[in-house]
Amino acid sequence: MKLDDFDFALPETLIATRPARPRTAARMLVAEGDAITDAHVTDLGQWLRPGDRLVLNNTKVLPARLTGYRRRDGAAGPSEAKIEVTLLDPATDGRWRTMIRPLKKLHESEVVHFAAGLSAELIAKEDGQGVLQFNLEGDAFDTSLAEAGAMPLPPYIASRRPADAQDKEDYQTVFARKPGAVAAPTASLHFDETLLAELTALGVDMTQVTLHVGAGTFLPVKVEDLTRHKMHAEWGEVSECAAREILQTKANGGRIIPVGTTALRLIESAALGGEMGPWSGETDIFIYPGFQFRVADALMTNFHLPKSTLMMLVSALMGQAQIRRIYAHAVQENYRFFSYGDASLLIPS
Repeated sequence: MKLDDFDFALPETLIATRPARPRTAARMLVAEGDAITDAHVTDLGQWLRPGDRLVLNNTKVLPARLTGYRRRDGAAGPSEAKIEVTLLDPATDGRWRTMIRPLKKLHESEVVHFAAGLSAELIAKEDGQGVLQFNLEGDAFDTSLAEAGAMPLPPYIASRRPADAQDKEDYQTVFARKPGAVAAPTASLHFDETLLAELTALGVDMTQVTLHVGAGTFLPVKVEDLTRHKMHAEWGEVSECAAREILQTKANGGRIIPVGTTALRLIESAALGGEMGPWSGETDIFIYPGFQFRVADALMTNFHLPKSTLMMLVSALMGQAQIRRIYAHAVQENYRFFSYGDASLLIPS
């Protein structure tokens, strides 16, 4: 398999920069075996059965994009430079690994000043990233970050418009509980409390797991031979209760349907040793055609970037030929793509 096998032409006009309102009004392409049906997220219950189990990722997106200034005294007098920081993941003692733009304008030991009393010292530069030591920790850090930070919108949205206050609601799921992500599990953005209640009333069960989505989810695949690609690692956890619920559903003949590729990657990581069980740690699982699914029976997901690892994942689930048909149909019917776009429900034969 080569990288070009997962390419397709996408008109830029189909890239969504705002979500549907209400959330459940988004369109939903349903692919069940060879059949393709045009529907809406509000219709989800029509394709689910009592005893099915949705697996939801309850990670909470941090307002991880910060804009600040570094100040420097020189021969010509004091000067300032604008510095943009995106938090990636916490290290220790209030330190964070970050992306800094422009990194070359910041020297080690210099301090960047943000809003809401937040500041950070550059401790080190590692692999094109910066390690920052913040002046606040714990609740004080969270409070200041909530005020000073903006949502870390994906590059294909951020290049078209800046993040604003509305994104703090739009780019967060209604069941977000555990802070740590710098990208949203976007298929879950289509759910609201009403839809969740309707599905529960239908006899559909739900289990929450946690995978803190990292900025690496947007990194392009740079090798032509897919077997040489190295995935970014993300921290996740499947609790003992979650594992037990999923195994019981399988034993009862119900289907396991992760909402989003993050939830799917996590539960399949928990089953790599054979039968699924409780699991926590960093996963860099790479799912592409030929992968043996042990847990997931179907998948609800958005439409993905050409040549991305997520295109490879859905191709592994449905088959490459069927995914090409699905995406050709989605483009022809003007479905909205990517994080704020429409949904698909993929049910393999």
